[in-house]
Amino acid sequence: MSLLALTLACRCVFQLFYSFFKSLVGKDVVVELKNDLSICGTLHSVDQYLNIKLTDISVTDPEKYPHMLSVKNCFIRGSVVRYVQLPADEVDTQLLQDAARKEAMQQKQ
Repeated sequence: MSLLALTLACRCVFQLFYSFFKSLVGKDVVVELKNDLSICGTLHSVDQYLNIKLTDISVTDPEKYPHMLSVKNCFIRGSVVRYVQLPADEVDTQLLQDAARKEAMQQKQ
């Protein structure tokens, strides 16, 4: 696969996740960071770099991160996110699978 094709494929994958996360604005999520900090909060916004803004946050381990108790809103750089846990009832798996299939078909052409 050429570098250009790989770049376009990565861009399409990021666009798919960006569109998906935009549909979850206003929902409660848990964001686990690469430094093992997990933050629960309401998804306020997400941008094309998958940077995330959360409101009404709390940490899952307040004893380990007491300095986070006074923080109510945060901006998380997309490159430090390990996982985003979503509420199962908010995820339309059929729509996500259809979008992934469509994207795979476009890449094959």
